[in-house]
Amino acid sequence: MKVAIIGGSGYGAVELARLLYQHPYVEVLQIISHSQAGTIFSEIYPQMVTILDQPMADLKLEKLTDDIDVVFLATPSDVSHKLIPKILDLKLKCIDLSGDFRLKDPAQYQQWYGFETTAEKYLNQAVYGLSEIYQEEILDAQLIANPGCYPTAALLALIPAIDGNLISFNSIIIDGKTGVSGAGRGLSLNVHFSEMNENTKAYQLGVHKHIPEIEQILSEKSNDSININFTPHIVPMTRGMMTTIYTDLLADVSQEQVEEWYECFYQNHPFIRVRKAGQIPSTKEVYGSNYCDIGLHVDKRTNKLMIVSVIDNLMKGAAGQAIQNLNLMSNWDQQTGLADVPIYP
Repeated sequence: MKVAIIGGSGYGAVELARLLYQHPYVEVLQIISHSQAGTIFSEIYPQMVTILDQPMADLKLEKLTDDIDVVFLATPSDVSHKLIPKILDLKLKCIDLSGDFRLKDPAQYQQWYGFETTAEKYLNQAVYGLSEIYQEEILDAQLIANPGCYPTAALLALIPAIDGNLISFNSIIIDGKTGVSGAGRGLSLNVHFSEMNENTKAYQLGVHKHIPEIEQILSEKSNDSININFTPHIVPMTRGMMTTIYTDLLADVSQEQVEEWYECFYQNHPFIRVRKAGQIPSTKEVYGSNYCDIGLHVDKRTNKLMIVSVIDNLMKGAAGQAIQNLNLMSNWDQQTGLADVPIYP
């Protein structure tokens, strides 16, 4: 299969390129970057020297028809919604790593993203690419809206509890923490070494663009309207993400019963690892991999279920899940090209 990557200079793009290079069924034909057109890819990312030494191209839609089967878009928000309708008209499949097609209500884009979508009629056509939850829909999709990193970690942690009617829908509190790579490669005072070293910051309280994405999927899965409290933090590490979730239990259930329910829910999903009682996962334990590890704690004293989920934000939270979706769309084993064991320490 021949693929192109649009938006070739960011962290998501280089992670895509790395994974696609080692994928046995894929060849990267084009890496496209408007800002870096003509620059050799390995000059920006020297670790790719002798691996991807091709120059990045400027976007010319007519060139995409030259043997390309699938286009990945690793562009900032407010870009892909202008490009994807034209790419779909070329009969190419698209996997979009930005947020431009994740929300079904077009009015929410102005409120949460600060732009008006130009692709309103395509929002319902897009399949939300949470791989473990929407496998059947992904199989036949032409357009995948790859989930955000925080939503991936939070939704994989919460959906089994919603499905099992274990928790109150009115009591969901999500505490999220991400490494600085989640802010992208662009220059920002907020992530300078002297600003972040030995420091942790909460940010975008109540206005983070992943809030409507999480609420949309939880509401769909519960057949109810769910609002969440979500506080994101940036912490002094390069990559990795943790969500710690607090919810009220509806029934008198034991730790063992909740663990058994989660294990059953994810029994056919190789990238989800449910930990045993007392084993709370840490970000290092999924570093460089496509795993989502989930730890559970039933607090009898407060009648709460506490859920800890960890992912690598650039892998399961972005490029890794995009490759998993490519595998599903192509009817390949979903682990193809993603079998890396986490790097430790």
